[in-house]
Amino acid sequence: MANPKSIALPLAQQEYNTTDEAVTRRIIEQAVQDLAIEIDKLQKMQSVVASKSVKRHQFLLMGGKSV
Repeated sequence: MANPKSIALPLAQQEYNTTDEAVTRRIIEQAVQDLAIEIDKLQKMQSVVASKSVKRHQFLLMGGKSV
């Protein structure tokens, strides 16, 4: 899983600046894309095959001795 990081949006200036608007738009697009990727990973983990393999792994760890 990717490490979430905080990106501060640039402050708005008094006059309209197309470059600042484009930068802000791109930052928001990247954040939405990152969220979509994380959601897709979570959905894949909840699939039947992955769910069974995770449960099997957890079951196998139950029998291990802890120090």
